[in-house]
Amino acid sequence: MDPMNIDTGLFISEVLTLTFGRAREEEERLRNKIRADHEKALEEAKEKLKKSREEIRAEIQTEKNKVVQEMKTKEKKPLPPVPIPNLTGINGGDPESSDIRKKREKIKEMMKHAWDNYRIYGWGHNELRPIARKGHSTNIFGSSQMGATIVDALDTLYIMGLLDEFRDGQKWIEDNLDFSVNSEVSVFEVNIRFIGGLLSAYYLSGEEIFKIKAVQLAEKLLPAFNTPTGIPWAMVNLKSGVGRNWGWASAGSSILAEFGTLHMEFVHLSYLTGDPVYYKKVMHIRKLLQKMDRPNGLYPNYLNPRTGRWGQYHTSVGGLGDSFYEYLLKAWLMSDKTDHEARKMYDDAIEAIEKHLIKKSRGGLTFIGEWKNGHLEKKMGHLACFAGGMFALGADGSRMDKAGHYLELGAEIAHTCHESYDRTALKLGPESFKFDGAVEAVAVRQAEKYYILRPEVIETYWYLWRFTHDPRYRRWGWEAALAIEKYCRVSGGFSGVKDVYSSTPTHDDVQQSFFLAETLKYLYLLFSGDDLLPLDHWVFNTEAHPLPVLHLSNTTLSGNPAVL
Repeated sequence: MDPMNIDTGLFISEVLTLTFGRAREEEERLRNKIRADHEKALEEAKEKLKKSREEIRAEIQTEKNKVVQEMKTKEKKPLPPVPIPNLTGINGGDPESSDIRKKREKIKEMMKHAWDNYRIYGWGHNELRPIARKGHSTNIFGSSQMGATIVDALDTLYIMGLLDEFRDGQKWIEDNLDFSVNSEVSVFEVNIRFIGGLLSAYYLSGEEIFKIKAVQLAEKLLPAFNTPTGIPWAMVNLKSGVGRNWGWASAGSSILAEFGTLHMEFVHLSYLTGDPVYYKKVMHIRKLLQKMDRPNGLYPNYLNPRTGRWGQYHTSVGGLGDSFYEYLLKAWLMSDKTDHEARKMYDDAIEAIEKHLIKKSRGGLTFIGEWKNGHLEKKMGHLACFAGGMFALGADGSRMDKAGHYLELGAEIAHTCHESYDRTALKLGPESFKFDGAVEAVAVRQAEKYYILRPEVIETYWYLWRFTHDPRYRRWGWEAALAIEKYCRVSGGFSGVKDVYSSTPTHDDVQQSFFLAETLKYLYLLFSGDDLLPLDHWVFNTEAHPLPVLHLSNTTLSGNPAVL
């Protein structure tokens, strides 16, 4: 036998003996530790049993108080100081004409009526039922009373000079707004209404509480991004962080207008906190979308967050798609026109939309249809009426010197949407309207004849007024304001109506939070001077919350490797 083999065999045998010996020692050590821990636990249990029920309760309460105090300490952790952008046009805007001043005062009175009744009958609830005179909520806000109307209305109150009402809202937020609740909310809606509203209130007033609350909420939304692709879920539980998508969305998909409408708020969050996580989340979404094939250059409305594949090929500039395109343009504007990538994505998307979705009816009305199941559906939603303002806002800086073309296109969309109002009994527009044969800019189905205090048409009037000063836009805006006052005002606030073609409409008994955030704000701005929130200093999020342009001299987001 080879002596080498004998030596090797002896060596292996010794190693194995040593290894097994160590394993036995480790096993014995663990057994002893478990025994000691068990005995210690038994001793502690015996000690507990010697105590009275009151003493045990007192100990539990002490531990609870300790945890609560630790959470409060964490919540009050100061955010890093950052230079506030140069804020121009927070106040003022007084119109020269006495007639316009009276109209602006009327809009302010309508805001006061909406707010005062919410204050009396729905305070702390998300929304108001003005006829039943009680609070109201929907599933987008979850099961908790989060005061959506308060947060959504703050900046409108501030801009209108309703400062006592603003301070009431601020106090409620300081004392009651809590995001540590077992409630499943819409990531999109909570971002645009709550984070957008809180950030805007912070910039306008300088009150730190709004910034702190915005960041607390944003931290609660981050778990929604924990998907295989980084495309967030539509909903997230604020307590558990568990996310899911709407049951009705195509094949478990996330929705373009929802995951594509986070950029403005998340960039500001990174700016204010110095934490790049928010910026990185939205830039990851952008990079993923850039890599994907787009049928006819169009973005479908559904994307599966697990597979990274498109769902149903349905493209719309109305619901499900709308604010994605808006935020591409506004990302460029908010960056002081330095985010060229966002501008290119916007220009590419608008070219495809103009080629495939924008058509003229037989009666000469320009409308934006929807691409569905391989063909164009000749129907336009009230939500798509915002696009008139978007085209006007994006005209300057468009390719091939087409600024005039896009301003004209915006005006044509505004005209079509005004016709949808003008062709009803109430002079208020339906939820959607068709362009089939003899029917133009009119709702056909009963389920599409309602008006829920939506702002998009008035929003477009305001943008076009700012860019053209054509008096028709103030005239049209005043028509809408009078119709809202006549048919939607009730003693307990304002309510939507179920049929705009009926001269005796039934109310839906909901005062939407966006009525105070958007509809009344755009009307007030329409009858104000251009020096109130000038568009070269402010960019409005899709809930009409103004956020300041981040000029290069004031931000580290551009060209900072730590953030990018």
